[in-house]
Amino acid sequence: MAETAIPPGAGETRSFEVRRLAGSLGAEIRGVDVARIGDDGFEEIARAFTDHQALILRDQNLDPERFLAFARRWGEIKLYPYMKGLAAHPQVLEILKTEADGYAFGNVWHTDGSNYRIPPRATMLYAVELPPAGGDTLVANMYAAYDTLSDGMKALLAGLRGINVGERQLSFASKISGMEKKDPGDEQVTTAHPVVRTHPETGRKALYVGHRTERFEDMTAAESAPLISYLRQHAVRPEFTCRLVWQPGSLAIWDNRCTQHYAVDDYAGHRRRMHRITIEGDEAPY
Repeated sequence: MAETAIPPGAGETRSFEVRRLAGSLGAEIRGVDVARIGDDGFEEIARAFTDHQALILRDQNLDPERFLAFARRWGEIKLYPYMKGLAAHPQVLEILKTEADGYAFGNVWHTDGSNYRIPPRATMLYAVELPPAGGDTLVANMYAAYDTLSDGMKALLAGLRGINVGERQLSFASKISGMEKKDPGDEQVTTAHPVVRTHPETGRKALYVGHRTERFEDMTAAESAPLISYLRQHAVRPEFTCRLVWQPGSLAIWDNRCTQHYAVDDYAGHRRRMHRITIEGDEAPY
């Protein structure tokens, strides 16, 4: 795999390296402590995030306060509307699947917050407890999903907006015993977003259709279903994906504006505990 040595930020004693995870997207970073990284080093990580769409940083030691301090460097933090965060740190959502749970949080291809009026920029996930094997996260490249469509399909999608609904989140939340639910209030929304969005930093077009997209604006669900089904399957073709293999102390960051992700539920009878922070977006898809 290709390696790029990156100089350290202020106060660091080591450089760190970025290794691509797959041909389509994703990179692994080693040799950096995000709790003490300087501004230059942080900017290098931010550029790698834009370039690779999903990062996994190894060997971190993040209690909730250190995790929050690093997350705030990326932007404002978005509270998850459907479940309560940690009692002392409500901006940190603890994602827990116990040994007895039969459902894993995020076990469907999706983009976080696509039903929000302004979807989040990024999601950060930190491994606290892991099963002996499994529990990985798959990420798919929505630039590639769009780029590989035919010209005719791109022309058809150019004028379409998807209706993204939040109600499904409540049914998922009811299946998780180890997490405390809450009333989503005004966040329980149905929102229309373009099915092709333009990334505000790269200017690239990305497919924006996931499991919350129930129909197209001004069309019925029955009329929309065949095309939505095709786009959902096309978006997660294996050649568009990478696999984030969790290790103790791993921290992942992915770009919700140009990826989808999927939590693999292959560790029945074992415990998996993660801490998640979501970073606010600054605009709606366009």
